[in-house]
Amino acid sequence: MKLSELSNTSLRILSAIAMLVILAVVVALEYYFPQIRAVRWLAVLVMIGAIYETIKNFRNATNETFNAHAFYFILFFAWLILMLVSAYFVGGRPWIMLWLLMIIVGADVGAWLFGKIFGGDKMWERLSAHKTWSGQIGGILCGTLMSILFFMYIKPFGNDIVFAILMGISMSLLSQYGDLTASFTKRCLGVKDFGNLIPGHGGILDRFDGWIYILPLMWFFIG
Repeated sequence: MKLSELSNTSLRILSAIAMLVILAVVVALEYYFPQIRAVRWLAVLVMIGAIYETIKNFRNATNETFNAHAFYFILFFAWLILMLVSAYFVGGRPWIMLWLLMIIVGADVGAWLFGKIFGGDKMWERLSAHKTWSGQIGGILCGTLMSILFFMYIKPFGNDIVFAILMGISMSLLSQYGDLTASFTKRCLGVKDFGNLIPGHGGILDRFDGWIYILPLMWFFIG
C-alpha cells in the first residue's frame, strides 16, 4: 500500500512513530555521546526547516496578500530567528529541551483527545475550526502531567513539584497559543499547512508550533 492510499489518521500515526524513533535515537546519542550535542543540533535543524518553510510560503504569497499583512509577516519571521537562537542555547541543556518536548506533546495529545471526546464550544473558530475549550483544558492537564512525571525522574530544576506543576500549566498554555499564532499566520497566507514534509501533520512548523513562545521564554529563564 502506498502512503497516498492511507487515511490521514494512519499517516499521522505512522509519522508520529517515525518522529518518536528519531527522538529516541537522539536521546541515546545525547546520553552515550554527549559531546555530539545531538539534542541541540536537532532543535537547530528543526528551526532551520521551519524558517525555510516560512520563506517558501512568503515567496508563494501574492503581492496583495503579503502587502496586506507585511508588518505581521516581518514580525513573525523575526520571531522565528529568535526561536532559532533560542533553540541553540536551550538545546545546550538537553534534558530541559526534552522536558519541554514532553509538555508540548502532552498538551497536543490532551487537547486532541479531550476535544474529540467532549467537543463543546470553539475557542477561536476564525483561527482554528477544531480547537475547543475542553481541548484546552485537556491539553493543560496532560501537559502538566508530563511535566510532573519528568520532574519525578530527571529533576531538571530539583525536586520542587509545585514548580513542575506551575511550569506545566504555563508551558501547556503557551504551547496552545503558539499553535493559534501559527494558525493565524496560515490564515493570513491563505494556506492549510506550512508544508507537507511530515505526512498527516503538514510541515515542520505545523508540528513544532508549540515552540513559538516556549523556546524564547525558556532561553530567557535559563540564560
